[in-house]
Amino acid sequence: MSPAPQPIPRHLKAVALRHLLGFPAIAITGPRQSGKTTLARELGGDRPYASLENPDMRRFAEEDPRGFLSQFPDGAVLDEIQRCPPLFSYLQGILDADRRMGRFILTGSQQFGMIEAITQSLAGRVSLLSLWPFSLAELQDADRAPASLDALLHSGLFPPIHDRPVDPDAWLQSYVATYLERDVRMSAKVQDLSAFQRFLQLCAGRVGQLINLSSLACDTGISRATAEAWLSVLQAGFLVFLARPHFANISKRLIKAPKIYFTDPGLAAWLIGIRTVEHLRTHPLRGAIFENWVMTELAKVAANAGRVPAIGFLRDKEGHEIDAIIECGNVLQVIEAKSGQTVPSDAFKGLDFWQPKLQPGKTTRSWLVYGGDTAQHRQNATVLPWHGLAPLLREL
Repeated sequence: MSPAPQPIPRHLKAVALRHLLGFPAIAITGPRQSGKTTLARELGGDRPYASLENPDMRRFAEEDPRGFLSQFPDGAVLDEIQRCPPLFSYLQGILDADRRMGRFILTGSQQFGMIEAITQSLAGRVSLLSLWPFSLAELQDADRAPASLDALLHSGLFPPIHDRPVDPDAWLQSYVATYLERDVRMSAKVQDLSAFQRFLQLCAGRVGQLINLSSLACDTGISRATAEAWLSVLQAGFLVFLARPHFANISKRLIKAPKIYFTDPGLAAWLIGIRTVEHLRTHPLRGAIFENWVMTELAKVAANAGRVPAIGFLRDKEGHEIDAIIECGNVLQVIEAKSGQTVPSDAFKGLDFWQPKLQPGKTTRSWLVYGGDTAQHRQNATVLPWHGLAPLLREL
């Protein structure tokens, strides 16, 4: 039997360690299987560990929250704590009575429930951090990055796919089935699992597009209100995120609808029906999946620094578009994503159109990320290959 590979170090760890020095507790949120438990236990050292996914443990915590927490006078790692909401109020009293820093490490896979509970009961006591699936940089640091762009987009970046020998297609199939059966079935907003799975697949087919809830509802066979509620379920479970239009000092002719992306490009590709690397290479949505991946890499930089990702985009009613715009102090970073291995001249048309119209007094840095292998310094933008994003990411 070959030895298990060493865990891949997470970039969020350094920030989490700093926050443990300044907060009584930290909470790590993110999608299931993004590595929260592994990171929390690593941060926790010799602290006791309790998973609220365990039915017996959860029953104890629900029936006697004070007694449950009294087991941990010096703190603990409490995994999937959103499964037992009463604990938050009792935890508030414990943290207020003993202001030692870094005692508790909490994790949760339901975004809105965690944020609401922490805002109501634990504001100022808990640092809220987000752990996404691996970034390409984390895989490169560990020398485990996929050899090709298409292999990366097909497999995605969930940790189990990269830290053990497992077929990405089989793992993603199991992931979706488990998500539907375990998380979605518990949601009061979802009664029809088969319709919800169809809705999920339709969202994947629209990755990188403006959200049209009426169209999604019609194609799924549900009401618009239900489509809106189901979209919130996907956001709460960290399966999708929205990019909002960037409005500052720009014409009112901008499109106001957000764009939808998946937290992991491999998950989006699987939901679309892509099962092999060869299928991906020729798929008409390959460019959209590449754009999705670029957007996740931008979001992970912010999340791994302990910040909330704030990625906008620009698109007017005539279709002039910039894929991503990020405000970094007095600098606007504008980014285009093109999946081809060469850079055609029209790849810069969105950047050229919008650059003169961006906020006066701001410095603009323009970038084009593409599917090729060579960095280029063009007059109107810095061109980066898919495997060489470091110059851009350092500025975010």
